Amino acid sequence: MRNPDAIFKGTHAVNSSIVEHLRSAGRLDRMFVDGEWVVPDTQARAAVVDPSTEAPVAEIALGSASDVAAAVAAARRAFPTWSVSSAQSRGLFLDRIHTLILERAELFAQAISLEMGAAIGFARSTQVPSAAQHIRVARDNLASYAFLTHRGDMAILREAIGVCGLITPWNWPLYQITAKVGPALAAGCTVVLKPSELSPLSALLFAEVMQDAGIPPGVFNLVNGSGPEVGAALAGHPDVDMISITGSTRAGVLVAQAAAPTVKRVAQELGGKSPNLILPDADLARAVPPGVAAAFRNVGQSCSAPTRMIVPRARLEEVERIALEAVSRIVVGDPRSERTTHGPVANRAQFNRVQEMIGVGIAEGARLIGGGLGRPEALSRGFYCRPTLFTAVHPHMQIAQEEIFGPVLALIPYDSVDEAVEIANGTVYGLGAHVQGEDLGAARAVAARIRSGQVHINYPAWNPHAPFGGYKRSGNGREYGIEGLEEYLETKAILGFQDASTAPTRSTAC
Repeated sequence: MRNPDAIFKGTHAVNSSIVEHLRSAGRLDRMFVDGEWVVPDTQARAAVVDPSTEAPVAEIALGSASDVAAAVAAARRAFPTWSVSSAQSRGLFLDRIHTLILERAELFAQAISLEMGAAIGFARSTQVPSAAQHIRVARDNLASYAFLTHRGDMAILREAIGVCGLITPWNWPLYQITAKVGPALAAGCTVVLKPSELSPLSALLFAEVMQDAGIPPGVFNLVNGSGPEVGAALAGHPDVDMISITGSTRAGVLVAQAAAPTVKRVAQELGGKSPNLILPDADLARAVPPGVAAAFRNVGQSCSAPTRMIVPRARLEEVERIALEAVSRIVVGDPRSERTTHGPVANRAQFNRVQEMIGVGIAEGARLIGGGLGRPEALSRGFYCRPTLFTAVHPHMQIAQEEIFGPVLALIPYDSVDEAVEIANGTVYGLGAHVQGEDLGAARAVAARIRSGQVHINYPAWNPHAPFGGYKRSGNGREYGIEGLEEYLETKAILGFQDASTAPTRSTAC
């Protein structure tokens, strides 16, 4: 990108400037393949819609199976050289990528706010910095990782799995890209990225970062397109060695089915219906407001959002009061406003889904005590939803079982801790969970009983080194940290490698 600081200035003007830059640079109608911006084989296009106005702001080119084939071929050509490059050289590339993301943080924040409606303050404070952290962690883990270890006269070699197809969603567009691209490149893999066609602007800016970082041709490739066209072609391609997808459980199943004939590795980070279990001894003033904030973070559009707050029945009324107070402090509005804490949901389909599920909750007999159907007052257009609070929710209601992916929180009462744990585990999902309690030993014991890939006790700070992934229908495999790096590695045992007495104990060289 040429002189970004000179191009992009001002909160209100910058969104149109981003689109104009991408248009004038020829990014909107091209793919990034083999180190070049190339015209796709088809004339298919998709509108990028500003969810705060419902108006199209840009149009991007959509790729096809032939574009996927070209990108995979480029990645396959680049793999033999990149996979045996030194950890130090790959780390230098990751360091450049990390630096460029931070330098262009405001560009990314504005793009994310425009394409999926994140409040600009949230995009600046969380969406972009967290994305940069994934690159930093991949760089740091690479510097210390032992790709070669010894066990007696046997060598254990961890080596890059190959060409990786990466499929990312619209809700955390840059964050999910870096969570996959960072460790894949660190491992020595080459990649073909398919970002969501609903939030593609930040992905195009990321491809510019990769180009400006000097990444070798073919190591990173980007093909925009739909799931049924580009995603399926990527999953089924025989020269793709691994697919990593973040998306709905339905999308994960389809990708796994497409990948099955070629027996490639499939890593899936899918849906969730995460519990927040408030133990009887919890200080409600400290336990409930952060729980509301966590459930509504990113307007509830997070697969690990704790949207089931499981509370002692004897304390339900107190929880309701505190939760309502917390909801009243939410400011829904124009995502470009500094005052706004929560913008719209990201697209029309998601808006319709949230409205439908609020209606289902009412029809099921859950007690609506905050929010409800329709937009907030004074907002006549845009995909804005009212932060909604249901109480006296039965664990078997749809709103307690199905992922809504919007600002809807269910308060579910329990009579015993055993019942609370049963409720927490009583869905098909197992991605994230929270436990709140004053007795840390009791909280730890409950955390150990919850079937999910992550459990947070008393709202700890986000840790990019913590492995993240699901039990049950929330997926398989892990992202973030060392486990995220190892997802992109194969394990090779070499027997008779050398005498154990002369073997080094560890090495970081590939």
